[in-house]
This record gives sequence, C-alpha cells and structure tokens, in this order.
Amino acid sequence: MIQPEEIWTKASRWYKDILASSVRDTPEFPRFISFGKVKAKDTLDNFPLIRDGIEVLINESKDKKGYGYTIEFIQRNDQKIGTQNFPDKIFFETLDDYLKFFRKEKEYEHFIIVVQKLTNDLPQLLPWAKSNPMKVIDNLGKWDDLIKVCKYFLENPRPNIYIREIPLDISTKFIEENTPIIRALLDIIIEEHVNRDENDFRKRFNLKYDEPLIRVRILDPGIAQEFFSGIDDLSIPQSQFNQLDIPCKRVFVLENKINVLNFLTIPSMGDSMAIFGKGFGVGTLKGAAWLANKQIIYWGDIDPHGFQILSQIRGYFPQTRSCMMDLDTFREFEELATTGACTDVTELEHLTPEEHLLFNHLCSLETNNRLEQEKIHHRYVLKKIYETVDV
Repeated sequence: MIQPEEIWTKASRWYKDILASSVRDTPEFPRFISFGKVKAKDTLDNFPLIRDGIEVLINESKDKKGYGYTIEFIQRNDQKIGTQNFPDKIFFETLDDYLKFFRKEKEYEHFIIVVQKLTNDLPQLLPWAKSNPMKVIDNLGKWDDLIKVCKYFLENPRPNIYIREIPLDISTKFIEENTPIIRALLDIIIEEHVNRDENDFRKRFNLKYDEPLIRVRILDPGIAQEFFSGIDDLSIPQSQFNQLDIPCKRVFVLENKINVLNFLTIPSMGDSMAIFGKGFGVGTLKGAAWLANKQIIYWGDIDPHGFQILSQIRGYFPQTRSCMMDLDTFREFEELATTGACTDVTELEHLTPEEHLLFNHLCSLETNNRLEQEKIHHRYVLKKIYETVDV
C-alpha cells in the first residue's frame, strides 16, 4: 500500500516542471500519482495491514486536511471480509493543493512575481527562466538588483569601467558575489557584445580589471629619450601595451623571473627593445598587433617547457626566431644541466625541424634535461645575441 512519504517523493519531482510551465502558461492539473493497486488475493492474507495503511493514507489526504492529494476509492465485495473500499486513484486536484502539501505557496508566489518582472522589463530572459526555473528560485530576493544590473548593461554593453564604478544603487560587492547568475543573464541580453573566448567575468563583459603589467626595456637610448623622456625600463598595463607602436626594428623576449638579470643586463642596441616574457606569461603579448612587423628574438631555457613557450609565441608571431636554444649550446654547457619537469606534450606545431629534434631529445632524457639561461656565461650570451642580430 502506497504511503504519504511515497506520494511526497513522487510528486516532488513535478515541481521543476510546474515552475517551468508557469512562466508562460498555467500548470496542468489534476496530476495523478501512479501506484500499485491492492490485488484481491492480497486482501485475504494482509487485510489488517492494508486497512491500517489505508487509514494512514486517508488521514494525510485533502479529505482530512483540506489540501493535498485526493483519493478516489473503488468498492469490492469479498465473501470473507465483506464490502471494502480500496484506493483507485490518487491525485492533486489543483495547483493550490499541491503547493500547500509541499509548503511552497510563498516560494511559488515569489517566483511568479519574478516572472512578471521579467515579462515587463526583460522579456528576452523568459525562455531562460522557463529552462532554468530552479536558478530563478535559488536567487529569490536578488532579482530587483539582478534586473538593475541587466538593464544597465543593456544601455551600456561595453562599459570600460571597473565593476565597483557601475552607477547603481546596489551593494558595491553585489556583482562580484553573483557573477555566475549575472553571467548567464548577460550572455543572453547583450549576446553580440560578449567576448565568448574569455571566462573572466570582467574581460567577458568589457569591464576594466587589474591588468597584468608587461615590463619592457628600451635598448635604443634615442628611442627612450624621444618617446619616454629617457626612461628605458617600464611596466605597462596589457591593454596600453597593445596600443603601443614603438619604432624599433627588433624585440627580444626573455623567458622568466629567474632570468630577469639577463633582461636587465642585455646591452644597449640600436632599433631594439626587450620584453620580460615571464614564461608561459608570453600569452599577454598576443594582442599586441604592432609586434607583427618586428623581428622577434626569443631566448628561453633549453628544456621541454622552454620549447613549448617558443612554439606558443611563434604561434602569435610566426617570424619569431630562437636564440641559444640549439643543440650546440646545449652540448657546450651540458655539464651544467639539471633535471627539469616532464611534459605530456609530444608535438609542438610551431617549432623548426631542428628545434623539434632537440625538444624530443630533451623529452627522452630521464635526467639532466634542463639547461637554464643563467647557467650560460655572459660572454657566450653576448656573442650569440650579436650573431643573431647580424643575421
């Protein structure tokens, strides 16, 4: 015999569908609960148990409580137990019966209020609300402010200000604390302005953010004097770096923090500048279109990761040449090599055949597969740099 707990479990699964159907329509009722009917042969063996179960079922029904599920009975005659009534149908007759049974009246009322607000202010979000009714529920109490944020971005789809500068009468932390739901909404209402490749909320929706700084050295004193009042060592926000157009011929990119000493001591050189690449941080350079017509010289550690970074930057700027990342240099200082981290990458698209051979060789070594930049003495470095420049 089905019990109220089972009815609760089965009927609770309808809630999401009821909410969804309430977005544009009226939920369909009555709704019936499927259950196993009492068979005639069972009444003879288990009638006292069945009778008690029916009594519990009735006591929790609409007939007794004024709301909840309704029971329709069927009458049976039996020679041994006489005429008895057994449940034939169990159903929720109205939406109100259902909501009261689950104590969802207030929650549903607030849901409908939100739907009405979206209908009036942001009807383009109604399909989303229909597909995601539980997310509407999860954010009850926030929708007035969520709608304010959405309407602001509709009017200013590319704000170019910091989140906390957005001129709304809401908590300054509201957007930061609710980015998942706001992202879902903005992806719909300002779809044509969204930077789909960006996962960071600020970048995705054209807001300012604390950008990474790109450190550069102007190696040509004349360029430093003309454009930077003689300053030759600068750290520039990424977006401003992308807008530069320094009139130099070549750009050196050096790999990571350990080797910043080489970045600082690379000599003055006409028509040249140097960038502190910060290892895999070279990705910050990809938006600098002005580098496309420069001679780019990359010098990184001779290890698998160094060649991964070389391939990465050459993917942005195909003209990139490597410096001191060859077999001769590795052999020259091989006794100074250490054991570096392995990599799962086996193919690098943007290496030359010679570079790929060295990359594969390093990957095959169990030890001593990393020659760091600082292990190469300064005299050799200067010689190779000048040779590269003269080519």
